[in-house]
Amino acid sequence: MAARLPSWAWVSGLTVAATAAVIALGVQANHGPRPTAATARPTVSASAHPTHKPKPPPPPALPAASGEGRRVVYSLGAKRLWLVDGAGRATRTFTVWPGTVDPAVGTYSVTKRTQSLQGSDGVQIEHVMYVTVADGVNVAFSNAVDGASPPAPAPGQKLGGIRLHKQDGLTLWTFGTLQTKVTVVP
Repeated sequence: MAARLPSWAWVSGLTVAATAAVIALGVQANHGPRPTAATARPTVSASAHPTHKPKPPPPPALPAASGEGRRVVYSLGAKRLWLVDGAGRATRTFTVWPGTVDPAVGTYSVTKRTQSLQGSDGVQIEHVMYVTVADGVNVAFSNAVDGASPPAPAPGQKLGGIRLHKQDGLTLWTFGTLQTKVTVVP
């Protein structure tokens, strides 16, 4: 009967064999083709480490023929609001998510304000400012309490809510007191 080798002998033998294999592969690789190094040193481009951030493009200009005096201007095509001071200067502008029912082009005013409620799409909203009724639906500015964008409406659903980002909703709420003029442009 043959004597059994202790486990340390097996481990030592396998380690020696593995080390020999790695050395043989290294010698073989040493005699193979070698890549050539680039002759020019790479340079750091100006874009890799910018010293200043590029300025964002200016916001769209206040639409012409949008009224006079202190007002909110809502552009249906641009899906954007402008807050205009008494001297006729746009002090803020931001994008909005319109509902499925648009108000007609014209001049309105804020007729009612509600701090918070559940919107007709089931979303909890705040800073609700009613402007008009179109196609039997209240048209109002608001923002979702959780700051989310509105969900896609169900087919055929009539929604007059014009949603804003949360911070923009608060800014509009502060600006748009009762009877504030609202001009809707194409």
